[in-house]
Amino acid sequence: QMLEDPDELAVLEEIQQELILQEQLVIKEYEQSLRFDEECLNAMLEGLDATDRVICPVCRKNNLTVKAHLVYCQCGLYISTQDITEGKLRSLLESTLTEHSQRCLHSPEFTVTGGMEEESSLLMSCPVSVNVSFLE
Repeated sequence: QMLEDPDELAVLEEIQQELILQEQLVIKEYEQSLRFDEECLNAMLEGLDATDRVICPVCRKNNLTVKAHLVYCQCGLYISTQDITEGKLRSLLESTLTEHSQRCLHSPEFTVTGGMEEESSLLMSCPVSVNVSFLE
């Protein structure tokens, strides 16, 4: 049966336009959801990248910057090294902290030692036990 009434045709066209608008809104919401998911994924990936960083043991706030012959932090830590990588430094810090924690329940403190003429070193000391270690 053919619809010949102009009012019925107008109503059908209006319904068709509403369906098109709803479809466009659904597509827009879907695209926004995809963008949000992508932003969340990127933030998580950046967070994973950040976990590879070594946090400064002196200030415990900033990440250390490790170059081939230098370790430094925004807090002022500045130590000359010989071919150290972030992985080597992280491993050295972890093993020293693990060794300390096996003998003492307290957290050690880290400071930078050295004067004008001698090389700076990172010193780990414990205010409770007599453990003192130079990290080299």
